Amino acid sequence: MRRDYSLPQGAIHRIQVQSEALTSNMLSDHTLRDVDVYVPHGHDGVGLPIIVDLAGYTGSGLSRTNWRGFDENVPARLDRLIASGEMQPCVVVFPDCFTRLGGNQYINSAAMGNWADFLIKEMLPKIEGRFGCGGDGKRGVIGKSSGGYAAMIHAMLYADTWSAIACHSGDMGFEVAYLPDMPKALRALAKHDGSVEKFVGAVEENHNPSHDDIHALMILAMGATYDPDPEAFCGIRLPVDLHTCELDKSRWAKWLEWDPLHIFDQHIEDLKSLKGIWLDCGDVDQFNFVYVARRMQNKLNGAGIDHVYEEFPDDHFSIDYRYDRSLPYLADKLS
Repeated sequence: MRRDYSLPQGAIHRIQVQSEALTSNMLSDHTLRDVDVYVPHGHDGVGLPIIVDLAGYTGSGLSRTNWRGFDENVPARLDRLIASGEMQPCVVVFPDCFTRLGGNQYINSAAMGNWADFLIKEMLPKIEGRFGCGGDGKRGVIGKSSGGYAAMIHAMLYADTWSAIACHSGDMGFEVAYLPDMPKALRALAKHDGSVEKFVGAVEENHNPSHDDIHALMILAMGATYDPDPEAFCGIRLPVDLHTCELDKSRWAKWLEWDPLHIFDQHIEDLKSLKGIWLDCGDVDQFNFVYVARRMQNKLNGAGIDHVYEEFPDDHFSIDYRYDRSLPYLADKLS
């Protein structure tokens, strides 16, 4: 719902991107993807910066633009921020990157698909070509949770594409973010004879899967993302023994190659090249991400990398109001 219906409304354009980058995914996910594009009132997009909003796990860009009771969706938030002068006008992009395993980390994976290539090589050129927006120095990426992870990892791996990022409560410090959930995932599998395929099938058939099952599915999705097994169902492989939960250090090392904290030192110059880095987290985040956010803050400070870091009195969920701070920051850095 909108707080003020007198504000001028931007336009939402839904376009489709047929992807070649996703054709090799092992999940049988569709490769024709809807993308919602917000263009501010009074603009056609030409010359404006572009910000890509990446949804968290279980989310989609299309859910970001849906009507929401008792709260603003992101387009309504953008209308308010731009009309008030708090935010410079920007084109904001909401891609549907939902997967069979419930979410996305937005990196290239032999199992999940080449999602980074989809975003950078397919989606961005199509949108920038159609609306005349973005271009070098004028591209930003924002996200929360899995989307926040994506913003940070893209800042490190694709600093030649993105110029500013905002990471809200992002997955980092994998020993904190994921290892505590391995026993829970194994318990969920045990109810289905220890079979990943049977478990995923049961979740797909359940119209109201439990929170525990969704969380277990998330861990399986991480396995298919960070260390896929080309011989396994949906490429899913965990870095622990499925009977004892003993850590397989060689498999775990593959996961750590995608941990922004673990690979930080390799990408200091990439991060220094950005115009802006926003990092925040709730101080009572249920998944303890505040502790890894503090570690990232320390690393950024230690490397002399300019950034904004904030903690706020809240947990992991329903924190879109934080975009009131990060979106104007990104728009200012990109304008």
